[in-house]
Amino acid sequence: MKLLLDTHTLLWWSSNDARLPEAMRAAITDPANSVLVSSVSAWEIATKARIGKLLGVQRLLHDFDALMAADQFTILTISSKHALLAGQFPQEHRDPFDRMLAAQALIEGAQLVSNDRALQAFDVRLLW
Repeated sequence: MKLLLDTHTLLWWSSNDARLPEAMRAAITDPANSVLVSSVSAWEIATKARIGKLLGVQRLLHDFDALMAADQFTILTISSKHALLAGQFPQEHRDPFDRMLAAQALIEGAQLVSNDRALQAFDVRLLW
């Protein structure tokens, strides 16, 4: 199964936060699953850290690629197909990061690992 981590899922994974359910940890560590992390998550983390909405992520910001590689996660870059779909969604969802994650999940055939039920508006498969 192909999994795409929502940004909050990645943050909770990286910080070993108890809000990430054990079932999600098991899915992420299951060798039968491939885990994707979108470059949009790096952008979202950097943006929220810059404006003071996210603290304690300096190591993640500094070593993002190395940390993803250490966890055997594949970084998913943003393609024009992803961007076009994200921009053309008719839904009123205004968060550009969520729009991109939904587009990537749909195009890549991945389940989006997220507890954000607002993403259901995009008709993506959520795992939580």
